Amino acid sequence: MSDKTTVIALAGKGGVGKTSLSAAIVRLLTEAKPDARILAIDADPAIGLSVALGVTVTETLDEIRLRVAEDVTGKLKDTQDILAEARFRLFEAMAEEEGFAFLAIGRPEAAGCYCAINTYLRQVIGLLTDEFDYVVIDGEAGIEQINRRVMEKVTHLVCVSDQSRKGLSIIDTIHSVADKLVMYDKIGLIVNRATLPDRVAPATEGGVPVIAVIPQDNAMTENDIEGRSIFELPADSPVLTGARTALTALGIL
Repeated sequence: MSDKTTVIALAGKGGVGKTSLSAAIVRLLTEAKPDARILAIDADPAIGLSVALGVTVTETLDEIRLRVAEDVTGKLKDTQDILAEARFRLFEAMAEEEGFAFLAIGRPEAAGCYCAINTYLRQVIGLLTDEFDYVVIDGEAGIEQINRRVMEKVTHLVCVSDQSRKGLSIIDTIHSVADKLVMYDKIGLIVNRATLPDRVAPATEGGVPVIAVIPQDNAMTENDIEGRSIFELPADSPVLTGARTALTALGIL
């Protein structure tokens, strides 16, 4: 990871709006920093970020992984050759949109072990971040990606939760695990879809500073139902306003 690259990873339980907030962050960055190189990575197998950003996915990272695995099976290839080949294919698979690039991780196959190839591709992703000024990662629900060190090096870890006790308890777990396994510079919590926003009293939750409280956003819900992208959402919508508040608190905007 380049010292100049800002890597923003979102984590939390399922159903709290991580994908919508990831998309909102990408939109805000493209608007505020039109000359910046921005990469959005969908690390959730459901590939919901592509819909939220209005991106058509033609090939996922896992499909590339399988193709590279097939190509090197039974062949003696130098590690650097495999790395270069995987990196080239990643750039090929990347969707180039107005103001940002997009890469989907995809749904891993259950059978087979490609530990070596996964290691190569993790290195490739590390190389990819050097090509961008900002990387936004929409993480898989729960803490597994943090446990597996998928998000080992990020500059900003953004935890997302609703007001439920279950959601907030997972934030405490994410924080404690991340402190051991993730090298982050800043961490913050967005309380999203708050049905009682005035009751979010503590400045911290689970040891994580609260950087934004976002009420239920009906415009965002309608956007999702209609299958429209985040770029069609009104600029004053709660999700965009809250994401802007969070990025400002983190010193990104």
